[in-house]
Amino acid sequence: MTYRERIESRLTAAFQPVSLEIRDDSHKHKGHVGHRPEGETHFHVRIVSAAFEGQNRVNRQRAIYRELKAEMEERVHALSLEVLTPAEA
Repeated sequence: MTYRERIESRLTAAFQPVSLEIRDDSHKHKGHVGHRPEGETHFHVRIVSAAFEGQNRVNRQRAIYRELKAEMEERVHALSLEVLTPAEA
């Protein structure tokens, strides 16, 4: 299973999103810290879920990072996050 697939699986199970987009942006970070030639180090995630209602931006992002702790420790160097409620989307 790729890291993209792992991210998708974990976020889907944890937050039951109405929308989830995951983009591997590793190619944009060639030569930067954390980059690997094989990719899957830098991702952009846009997730829309009712699970984030009543939470501020920081708490939403913390929830994502908690869920992806293993991936961040193993391979993923950076996440760019858009974390929205359905009303905000």
